[in-house]
Amino acid sequence: MTKKIIIKQSISKMDLFNQQSKPKERVFQKFPLKDAEVWLMPNFMPDDKAKNYYDALLSNINWRQEEIKMYGKTHPVPRKTAWYGYPDFNYKYSGIMCNPEPWTMELMDIKKVIEHFLPGENFNSVLLNLYRDGNDKVSWHADDEPELGTNPTIASVSLGAVRRFDLKHKDDPEQKLQIELTSGTLVIMTGALQHHWLHQIPVQKKINEPRINLTFRTIKL
Repeated sequence: MTKKIIIKQSISKMDLFNQQSKPKERVFQKFPLKDAEVWLMPNFMPDDKAKNYYDALLSNINWRQEEIKMYGKTHPVPRKTAWYGYPDFNYKYSGIMCNPEPWTMELMDIKKVIEHFLPGENFNSVLLNLYRDGNDKVSWHADDEPELGTNPTIASVSLGAVRRFDLKHKDDPEQKLQIELTSGTLVIMTGALQHHWLHQIPVQKKINEPRINLTFRTIKL
């Protein structure tokens, strides 16, 4: 069984998401992984705000259906994607070149709250994924592109349907982790995780509702 260490995170007196009700105490759960660090905050965002942000992003983001080439054939990516951020912070993964669109108000709001919990971080871009239902997925991979630098910190926010997040060590098959990501959950991937671990969102055919995932990143120029 994976051990979880509860780490209390201080929050300022201001209401980070302008909640009308008293905000719940937010805590990070640390998963002690080999060669890596993963932090989880299930109640990062209150339910009403998670729903509002989900609705706004679903409607207002310029979602794209990208294509990738595999074994000489072109295939649609099994989800929709978008890339937002400051100008000139381009990103390339799986042969797909992403040029940033300007931050929306919602993305900037979420970015600022994440950075409140991660002093010293200043994310300059975000990759958005729209999983339309349980048939959409992302296969095993690591976010180890050169633009991200060494040991990048990536902050991931889930909105909408609950989906499973799998991690496995590249060299040690005994090292693996599964997390059910509920709407409003924040995951921090840091340390050497992208060098030693792979992660995926697997197919879950019984899920009929969409999920939006935001992964805030720092591109190194």
